[in-house]
Formats: sequence, structure tokens, C-alpha cells
Amino acid sequence: MLTVNNLEKVYDTGDRALDDVSVEVSGNEIVSIIGPSGAGKSTFIRCINRLTEPTSGEVYLDGTEITSLSKNELRNTRRDMGMIFQEYNLVERLTVMENVLSGRLGYVGNLSSIRRSFPQKDITEAYQILDRVGLGGLENNRADALSGGQRQRVGIARAVVQRPKIMLADEPTSSLDPETSHEVMELLTDIADERDIPVLINIHEVDLALEYTDHIIGLTNGSLSFEGTPAELDEEARDTIYRDGKSRTSPETDQPTEVTPHEST
Repeated sequence: MLTVNNLEKVYDTGDRALDDVSVEVSGNEIVSIIGPSGAGKSTFIRCINRLTEPTSGEVYLDGTEITSLSKNELRNTRRDMGMIFQEYNLVERLTVMENVLSGRLGYVGNLSSIRRSFPQKDITEAYQILDRVGLGGLENNRADALSGGQRQRVGIARAVVQRPKIMLADEPTSSLDPETSHEVMELLTDIADERDIPVLINIHEVDLALEYTDHIIGLTNGSLSFEGTPAELDEEARDTIYRDGKSRTSPETDQPTEVTPHEST
């Protein structure tokens, strides 16, 4: 279970990106975060694994308080949180297999990490996961030779090979065409069910949230403005989320900060 209590993020400029947000995610549910640009969606996702440091509040994953961990402790705990990025965050010059196996860097020693040397069981599992995400036979292709949809599937495979307790996805469909977006959402839904883990998704496309997610969180001006099922997201709720958030500006950006695969584990 992921539990977020009273999460706040105030930037050095004084802009408040998150204001007292509390949510819970459990089981193998798919939870989407929707809201206008600048509402705090990306900030919220990134505060959970502390790619962005929250100003205050608490984040717990299966009873471990993420917000109080030292850097070394955080590195180990991030292994339990698979991260899928908007712009894929792949190392373009490396092969598909090398990018996927970077999800295991947090589990091997420093020397093995430098050499990119992995146990055979990890390699075998990576092949299986590549087959599962529809990339079987492409393991030796360079990342920069792939389409956008294929790159996102590599990102998903990298997150899955971590064997996480939860997957966090920051705008995983924003750079994709509608057909590929549906394929990615179906894949995330199926993996959540097969692996019995939850997925928390920051997403702009409300229709995808309605179709593929079990629970929807609405953020407006950094505050929780809606929480409920897709059936409960009626026109009045949408107006509250989007109309009330039109005038807000924020230093939050929809583009993720560059993070190496080693740092994202």
C-alpha cells in the first residue's frame, strides 16, 4: 500500500505546487491523476519517490516512510518503485536489453554495476519481460532506432524488471498517437493484474483515465479537488477540476528532469 499524508511542495519562488494532498493506493488498482497543466500532477508523482523533494508531509510504502530516508536508504527503497517517464528516459546509445537491465542496477554491487554485469536469472527474466511487452527479438536494437511506442515499452519493461511494489507513470502516453496510447494503457493494466501491484498514473487524457483506471484523483491548483471512481467523474466534477485551475501558473514542468537509469532505480 502507498499512503500519502498531507503532502506539500513549495518552490523557492514561493509558488505552492502541492497543498495538503492525501491519498491511498493499494492492491492492484490503476489510479490516475488528472487536472490542468500546472496543477501539480508531475510534482506529486515525483515527490513520492523523491525525484522532487517535498516540502512537508509523509509518504509511506508498505509501512516504510519514504520522506524520512537517508540517500542510501532511499536508493534501496526506490527499487520498490518502478518509474515510467514521459520522455522514456532511455540511454539512446545502448541496446534495448541494456536499457531494460538497467532496472536491476540497484540490486548488483558497484563493480558489477560499472561493468553492467548481471546474473543469468536477471537476463532470462529480461527476455521474458521483453516478450511480454511485445519487443521480443529487438533486444539487440539500439534505443535510438525505436519508435516512440517501442521506447515506452522499453521503459515499462525496465520498470517491471525491478520487481517493484508499485509502478509510477508520469504522462506515459503524452508523446504517443491515440492507438499506441491505448496499447500502452492496456499493457499497464494487464501488468498490474498479472503482478498484483498498483499503478499510479499522471495523465492528461481524461478519456484514457475513464477507460482504463479504477480510481481517479483530480488535482486543481495543487489541491485535491476530486477523488472517486470513473463513474463518479461527472460534468460537475470535471468543471471543478479544470475550470477552477485555469488561471494558475506554476514552476512545475511536464518535462521530467533528466535522470540516469541508475538513479531511477
